[in-house]
Amino acid sequence: MLRPRVLLSALVGCGLSVAQADIIQLKDKAAIVGKVLAEKPDQVAVDVGYTVLVVPRKEIVRILKNDAAQTSSKLPPESETAAAPDAPTPASPKAGFYSPRNKPAPVHTVLDLVKQIGEAVMQVRTPNGLGSGFFINEDGFLITNYHVIENETRISVEVYHQKDGQLDRKAYKQVRIIALNKFADLALLKVDDKDAPRFKYVSLGSADALSVGERVFAIGSPLGLERTVTEGILSTKTREMAGALYLQTTAQINPGNSGGPLFNLSGEVIGVTNMKATASEGLGFAIPVESVKFFLDHRDAFAYANDNPGNPYRYLEPPSRTGHTRVDD
Repeated sequence: MLRPRVLLSALVGCGLSVAQADIIQLKDKAAIVGKVLAEKPDQVAVDVGYTVLVVPRKEIVRILKNDAAQTSSKLPPESETAAAPDAPTPASPKAGFYSPRNKPAPVHTVLDLVKQIGEAVMQVRTPNGLGSGFFINEDGFLITNYHVIENETRISVEVYHQKDGQLDRKAYKQVRIIALNKFADLALLKVDDKDAPRFKYVSLGSADALSVGERVFAIGSPLGLERTVTEGILSTKTREMAGALYLQTTAQINPGNSGGPLFNLSGEVIGVTNMKATASEGLGFAIPVESVKFFLDHRDAFAYANDNPGNPYRYLEPPSRTGHTRVDD
């Protein structure tokens, strides 16, 4: 990682004034000083005078544009940029499209976690059924199961906002389909209501880092009973069904839980609940969060096409005829 003093000396040598530069603060307490050329959802391109660096969004704490950078000749104190070590939600909501955990987070009780992250879980409704879902960023993007919204375009979500110590139920009816992956049973939606606030959201953890026997819990709307919390253990991480691997858990999963999050005791999503064994209890299954990250990282490949609502893939138009006429026509 390039350090601030290295980049500053390089900038001076190449004739770029520090007062005219932008400051990109990184998670490891370093910073890059240069001119931001382009900002994308997953990366930022920075001209540092002698080369152009492409910095992953997930490594960036915040960006100070040159007008803000001129107000101070040094970086803000560490206390202003460091995330709280025990916060279950990320301190920098603009760091990327979603927030993965890059280091182990402290363990909390289920009671504390439900209070802290419960607002990020919602009920997903369609004319023919309901399920659950969860926000992955403050802009209203959310994950649910494909089968929850399959063949539907009229979608609404019901969110419980914390207000003055009370839960305020709010329905949002302008919900747009962004991407679909039928084979992974995942859907990416977005709340587009004009009066929508900044939403509470959750971090995506790692199912690979879990051990069999660790405690997990689910939040969802089984049988329409919203904000239901069930707790259990991770029974196995490699339950093969129909050619795919699932997490198996003893946390109770019922119709209506589909699309909801399965959490570890750090408040991170480690799976998306999507089915259960109908003939018995204590046999619930969830899609590993690694599959969710892959879906989000490649969401452009699964973009929903309005002209072909039953299919998550876009196809190019066939080439048009050249206008030539065959001699035997």
